[in-house]
Amino acid sequence: MRLWYRDRLQKAVLATFTGTFAFAFSLLRSIETDSVPDLGVTLAGMAVAVSLVLLLICLNRFTHNLRPVAIAELVTRMGEAVFTSGAAAIRGAALHGDGTVMRLRSGRGGSIQAFNVSALVPEAARHDCVFVVTRLIGDSVPPGTVLIEVHGGTSQPDPDRVTGLVALGAERTIEQDPAFALRILVDIAIRALSPAVNDPTTAVQVIDHIESFLHMVGSTRLPGRCVLADRHERARFVLPGRDWENFLQLAVCEIREYGGSSMQICRQLHAMLEGLLDTLPPSQHDAVRTEISLLQEPIDREFTDPARRAIAQRPDHRVIGGKYPS
Repeated sequence: MRLWYRDRLQKAVLATFTGTFAFAFSLLRSIETDSVPDLGVTLAGMAVAVSLVLLLICLNRFTHNLRPVAIAELVTRMGEAVFTSGAAAIRGAALHGDGTVMRLRSGRGGSIQAFNVSALVPEAARHDCVFVVTRLIGDSVPPGTVLIEVHGGTSQPDPDRVTGLVALGAERTIEQDPAFALRILVDIAIRALSPAVNDPTTAVQVIDHIESFLHMVGSTRLPGRCVLADRHERARFVLPGRDWENFLQLAVCEIREYGGSSMQICRQLHAMLEGLLDTLPPSQHDAVRTEISLLQEPIDREFTDPARRAIAQRPDHRVIGGKYPS
């Protein structure tokens, strides 16, 4: 829904319709018994025509983007863009501090949506301290939770000012949380696997997007925390981050749990994991092999017949009905 109401085309259509209606309504005051504003009527007619064309374009786009796979593609692009920009912003720096710690608590609850990094880093530099975030982006925090620890410093920052630079809301957002994009993809897949829907083909298509996302994440060095420095290369802002195992478990665990009885899902997940082994650096292989061994458990449980089990545990991106050239 967030992707829908932020769509620029939809806003343009609503603005055009509103402007056309307001212009046509104001034009009524210019109509008299013996005269009609020809130019105004012509412009109003043209505006109506443009509005109808935009409406048709919007409806066409809406019907296409309403499909789960189209939403998955859009979410994947957004998640990859956020992950890439976040990884590029990380700069390594050594942590310094005199051991004193000041804990800043959240005045209200909500999900951590974003940090105003461009303001937090200068604020830490102004007080010559380091802001260390205690929770992950996307975590839900109750009021009174320790949100930021202030390490060192020549003076104490204003707690309300610092915590005010952390955006808390009713739900997670993708803007600084690429893991939420992966969470959405997994949710689409497991909904497709629910008994009420029973659409494993859609889940398989979503797994393709998950695989693309994982290839990008696995090819990036994840230090476990993001350390941002000021212009003098002194650490000022430390944010805990997710490692490769976190992303991989998020992507695989629930789909394996709810799709373990589907031959399509087992074959597709196995193919995805084998593909990760083939392309990612050796440092990422242990986590992938663990997921492969865990995938074997539902296969052994659900497919007791040896012939069916052999088919289910065969990695295949074409799932069922295809054959790779030998």
